[in-house]
Amino acid sequence: MFRKSTNIVLLILLALTAIIISTSCKKLKTSRLQANYYFTRANNYFSEAKYRDAIEDYEKALSYNPELVDAFRYLGEAYKNLFKPGVTTPENMEKANKALEALNRAYEIDPDNKNVIYSLGDMYDKLRNYEEAEKLYLRIIELEPANMNNYYVVAEFYKRYVTVKVSGTPDEKGDDENAVATPFRKAEEMYLRRIETDPYNPQGYAYIAQFYDDQQPSPMFDEACKYHRMRITLDPENAEAWYAVGANRFWKANRLRLVLSKEDRLELGEESLKALFKASDIDPSYPEPYIYVNLVYRNIHANIYPDRAERYIKEADIFQERFQEAKKKQAEKRKLERELRGER
Repeated sequence: MFRKSTNIVLLILLALTAIIISTSCKKLKTSRLQANYYFTRANNYFSEAKYRDAIEDYEKALSYNPELVDAFRYLGEAYKNLFKPGVTTPENMEKANKALEALNRAYEIDPDNKNVIYSLGDMYDKLRNYEEAEKLYLRIIELEPANMNNYYVVAEFYKRYVTVKVSGTPDEKGDDENAVATPFRKAEEMYLRRIETDPYNPQGYAYIAQFYDDQQPSPMFDEACKYHRMRITLDPENAEAWYAVGANRFWKANRLRLVLSKEDRLELGEESLKALFKASDIDPSYPEPYIYVNLVYRNIHANIYPDRAERYIKEADIFQERFQEAKKKQAEKRKLERELRGER
């Protein structure tokens, strides 16, 4: 009799447990459905740049599913889009804090999510918090050391701080080997590591060449030109690469005209013309080489040979007209392509 009563009690408990589990599963399923509904609607608002509406719905989605990592990420991105870098008003800094709070929560849930790490690093970057941003950008490389694009992303991060004094780094470009690496040296290292990851990809050489060309107030013309020429070695029929060499040689001759001899300027001008004419031979429809041929004749040859200036100016005018014609044809071609794709 006792055993029979015990069995009945156990059956009742099992039935109650099943009811509770079933009810919990239904509630969980309903919560997930509600979370997905608000998350999808928030994404639509986000894509329309309606960030305040998006924030409201991301928060509703998270109230139903507090572990929805993408909702935290895009909630942070929405606040980030409302944040105005450099503005330190309480209202603006509150948006920054909300963005960091959401993105850090996403990072806690999924610390190996590259998109989350990038979003959080980008927010610290916008706040000019170099140290915290750097940790996160380097984390991306740690997760994907074979992905060459990651090195470019990190190099571009360092590039933004090249002219900014960062705590713990010297003011100069790190010529002392024992000095703490500057953003310049770190950017340089990342561009080189990108090349090492994929040494037969011309784009890596283009990136580091542009980095040297962009240095201010003194572009590193010869270092840049070296990598432009490496790019040509890998891709000799690339008109853009030949144009880059031509532009680089012109700007060195023009920017350093007060310190270079006439002979050096003329040699640079000839190097520039050779590269620019090669670019035009490869792609006659490419406008930019024509305008630089114009600049070489006008600013170098006409100055070095004043007795022939009139002739060089006429040559310059011809290439300026070719540039305008090529730009017009390029614009017409792009317009036609947009129309064929059904775009305005």
